Amino acid sequence: MQPPSQVPADGRGTFKAVFKQFLSCQNVSAMVRASGPARRRPPKLSAYELIMGLVFHCVQGCGTLAENIKIVTGKRLAQSSLSKRRQNLPWKVFVAIMKAALRPKAEAEKHAQAFYKGWRLVALDGTQFSVSNTPRILASLSKAASRRLKAAFAKVGAALLVEVGIHNPLAAAIGQEGESELSLAKQLLAALPEGSLLLADRLYGVGAFLSLLVAWFVQRPGHFLVRVRGNLKPKLLARLRDGSALVEVKSGAGKEKLQVREIRGRVRRPHGAWVEVRFWTSLLDGQAYPAVELLALYARRWEQELMYKQLKVDLRQAELLRSHTVETAAQEIAALILAQAILAEQRLCAADGAQQEVLRISFGKTLVLVRSLWVVLGAGQGVLSQEQMSALTQKVMQRIAESALPPRRKRTCPRAVRQPVGSWPRLTKNTYSTGATQYKLTKIRA
Repeated sequence: MQPPSQVPADGRGTFKAVFKQFLSCQNVSAMVRASGPARRRPPKLSAYELIMGLVFHCVQGCGTLAENIKIVTGKRLAQSSLSKRRQNLPWKVFVAIMKAALRPKAEAEKHAQAFYKGWRLVALDGTQFSVSNTPRILASLSKAASRRLKAAFAKVGAALLVEVGIHNPLAAAIGQEGESELSLAKQLLAALPEGSLLLADRLYGVGAFLSLLVAWFVQRPGHFLVRVRGNLKPKLLARLRDGSALVEVKSGAGKEKLQVREIRGRVRRPHGAWVEVRFWTSLLDGQAYPAVELLALYARRWEQELMYKQLKVDLRQAELLRSHTVETAAQEIAALILAQAILAEQRLCAADGAQQEVLRISFGKTLVLVRSLWVVLGAGQGVLSQEQMSALTQKVMQRIAESALPPRRKRTCPRAVRQPVGSWPRLTKNTYSTGATQYKLTKIRA
């Protein structure tokens, strides 16, 4: 087994060293000076240390923010002082930090599962975080409607771009005023990396949104593969040999038209019922990008749901965000996303050292082991030598790689819920099917 290639050069591997590589102090200081209030005197805890401590607090999963900041910085502040500091930190600082820190990490030569024929696979979707029903939050946010009228807790919405294949967040838009998922997603278009193939669900499969995508892909090359509703009626232009067709779609703005390629098919899990699916894509070449390949490729979009599970269940470990205002709740979500990106780097490091696929490196085991490593190395400064800290870091990364998961089983669960909403069937008994998902193309008619 080769040693990990991304262990810090100083050999310490502490969270402080990892965070410094992830986000430099100079960049954060410049962002704060550009957008923050005038500083009267040097603070006991800098804005960079506050943000670093907040991210470490999300990784740690237990203890108060003051306790975790003490672990990572060695500085002791009262919880009330930290609360005031967070409230005085402008939100645009966090927006700038996410823009600077979140970036593509997959390499085509090393991480083939994150690409399709040279195009970087990127998924787009929204999610919601539950927050406490404090008076300040309820004054700004309304509870979402559910089957039992209103949800139990208010929600803060967010939209994320995620690098498929390594579960790395590329960009995030967090709503503080009840913005819709679509309006948040539009803020992320400028963050699409060059050479992306965007995968998105039916919410985004409309001409108005796709025309915005096409406009961005003129500036930086890229394509989309989006699922669309079955009741849309584009104009048929030509049928292609692979079973797909070129169609013309109204952009939703004036008389502008958009030419896309339509793919229809049926999908089913083993022994299950066939489900009709329909896609639009800007990959117009049927020979270079066969319809049956794109039909199967879209299933990779569900990796974003697995990433949300890691973010909201494994990493957060709580039903609700800990913050009691909308502004600090948005900060906490941003810190969780930054922590997810740091852990994605650690998984990449372990996978590259063991020459394994990134998704075979367990997120849960990586979180537990590096969390313990960072606490031990932080406490061991001045006790352990740099050589010992480096050796311990190497050993932990090897342990993560050695506990790699076996290849993912081809297993599916029933598409039902125990408490159905709308037309979803009720789940009364859990059943599982094993075997590969089946795909069939459907003939496109005028």
